[in-house]
Amino acid sequence: MTVTQPSSLGRQATSRTIGRNYQSLVLMLLVTLFLMGGMGARLVYLQLIQGEQNRQKAEDNRIRLVPKQPVRGNIFDRKGKILATSRLSHAVYIWPLMLKKSEWPQTLKRLSELLNIPEKEIQKRVERAGASPTSLIRLERDLTPAQITALQEYTSDLDGVKVDIEAVRNYPNGSVGAHVLGYTGELNDKELEKRRAEGYRMGDIAGKMGVEEAYEQKLRGEWGGQQVEVDGAGQILRILGEKQAKAGKDIYITLDLTTQKAAEEALGDQKGAIVALNPYTGAVLAMVSRPTFDPNIFSGKITGATWQKLQGKGNPFVNRAMRGFPPASTFKVVTQTAGMESGKFGPNTILPTFAALRVGGTSFGEWNHAGFGSIGYIQAMQWSSNTFHGQIGKGVGGPTLIEWSRKYGYGEKTGIELSEEAAGLIADDTWKRKRFNWEWTVGDTVNMSIGQGFTQATPLQVAVMFAAPANGGYKVTPHLIQNDKDPNRWRKSLNLKPTTMETLRKGLRAVVASGTGKALNVPHLPPAAGKSGTAEAPPGKPHAWFGGFAPFDKPEIVVVAFAEHSGGGGGSVAAPMVKHVMEAYFGKTDPAAAKEKEKKPTGH
Repeated sequence: MTVTQPSSLGRQATSRTIGRNYQSLVLMLLVTLFLMGGMGARLVYLQLIQGEQNRQKAEDNRIRLVPKQPVRGNIFDRKGKILATSRLSHAVYIWPLMLKKSEWPQTLKRLSELLNIPEKEIQKRVERAGASPTSLIRLERDLTPAQITALQEYTSDLDGVKVDIEAVRNYPNGSVGAHVLGYTGELNDKELEKRRAEGYRMGDIAGKMGVEEAYEQKLRGEWGGQQVEVDGAGQILRILGEKQAKAGKDIYITLDLTTQKAAEEALGDQKGAIVALNPYTGAVLAMVSRPTFDPNIFSGKITGATWQKLQGKGNPFVNRAMRGFPPASTFKVVTQTAGMESGKFGPNTILPTFAALRVGGTSFGEWNHAGFGSIGYIQAMQWSSNTFHGQIGKGVGGPTLIEWSRKYGYGEKTGIELSEEAAGLIADDTWKRKRFNWEWTVGDTVNMSIGQGFTQATPLQVAVMFAAPANGGYKVTPHLIQNDKDPNRWRKSLNLKPTTMETLRKGLRAVVASGTGKALNVPHLPPAAGKSGTAEAPPGKPHAWFGGFAPFDKPEIVVVAFAEHSGGGGGSVAAPMVKHVMEAYFGKTDPAAAKEKEKKPTGH
């Protein structure tokens, strides 16, 4: 009998062998579905969720913004003479998208050498542009010809570096009017953060002082630029859009360049200030401060060494025309006003004067150490009697004297557009108790009556005070913007009695005609009026003051000169400065000075 074994191929399936032949196929199918699902989900995420962001990245790689800086508006004087304008210059920029990481260290080193800028500073500027890498980043302004040539020579080694022309600020008169005009400069990080909401961007230039700062919004203009498509090599393929930069607006200010230059000459190298106003409108005709600076310096790069050198000249950025100093005897205009307006000392008052006035154990001396006998307001102003005015101050009392000080504008800002203005100081009992824990005394009042003690007035405030007797009794608001509207906008009546005004004017005229201001009593100038002042300023030498106006009958100009620690008197030091300014304003020449100038030999 033959036994036949069943073949395994024909073996009957059991529960253990069912489906085993399909396991690998099912597994492969599951893996495939998982991978495809993951890829699909990733595609959905990239296209739908991150699609806009990725498209923007792709656009950024081929689309660039080439910004165009606006040309800043010009500044003209009242007669249309240019005070600030723009000139063309070269600047070097970086395009962040063109900076290859592998080549950047070498590029960075080369730029540092050519521009004399530390590598860390360049790197910092590039990193700051992280939020908008498609824009150009300015590295340096106002390149020298040597720098331009060097950059061109190394063009092949400086991918992403571009030299272009831009407009930079130019002040054709140099330092003339520097404290009024101010200067422009690139916004630093802190400034930029504050002004981003106003549309400022990295690399923007803005006014930093004076008129440039005060009228920044009018002068700055609006940025323009081109949106361009580039290839992989950074070459422009086509312009996608263009917006023309909008130039800033020109402005006309009240300065008179001829008068300004004369005031600069009059002050010379003397530390101090000169201010000239139109007494009826408050228009500032001239404003000078010493020491000064050339605003053109800021059109280029300011290094730490340059800044230290500038500061070493005695704080040249402080506008002394708007800083407080003891006003000395110029303040006697306020004292006489308080005396007459209070009713306690009428216009016909006669008082004895002495070698010194003793109050509470303090002696307030007469400058001539003898007194002037019994005199009235006009003679007291003419000879600047301290003991006369001390008696007026003592008689009206501190509160009344303080009240009239503030009515004339002392102790508060005048309202001029410049942000650098200080308020000066008119102290009172509250201030003294808070500062020194001591009550106001009669001695404080007497000291104030002659412009000493705690009183601090700016040359601009003193000019505002002198404008009142010049214009018939109005307190003016000094301003720099040219405005032909109703002058009443710029002035407010002090409501002085006609007799007060008449007495003040006669006294101020007597100062020039035969008193301490005889330097202005010259035949080639219209009749003038004014008041001198010599302020004690320990531990240094005395300050010299003179404020005056002319012509006496119908004044056109008020001029105040202040010479800090000059060591001389107001009549001998400051009055000649006022005279020089008035000569320029009225177009008159001192015959004696001209003759003396002719005698001097000229060099060849």
